[in-house]
Amino acid sequence: MIAEIGKTLVAVGAGVLLLGGLLWLSSGTFKHFPIGRLPGDILIQNEHITFYFPLATSILLSIVLSLLIWIWQSVIR
Repeated sequence: MIAEIGKTLVAVGAGVLLLGGLLWLSSGTFKHFPIGRLPGDILIQNEHITFYFPLATSILLSIVLSLLIWIWQSVIR
């Protein structure tokens, strides 16, 4: 059980490292990708306060991560 958790943590860490490296190397290619500025994200600006809640971005990331986890689990079995 502990060995399986360790393998999973290493795989997740390697994936995060790979994604971070790709984003770092692209350094501007994804500048125009609207993640975090999607329609449905809530932005309220006032003179003294700015409130931002990325609702649509959160939903999109949740769906993508759920699909990736579902695919990962179907490959393992």
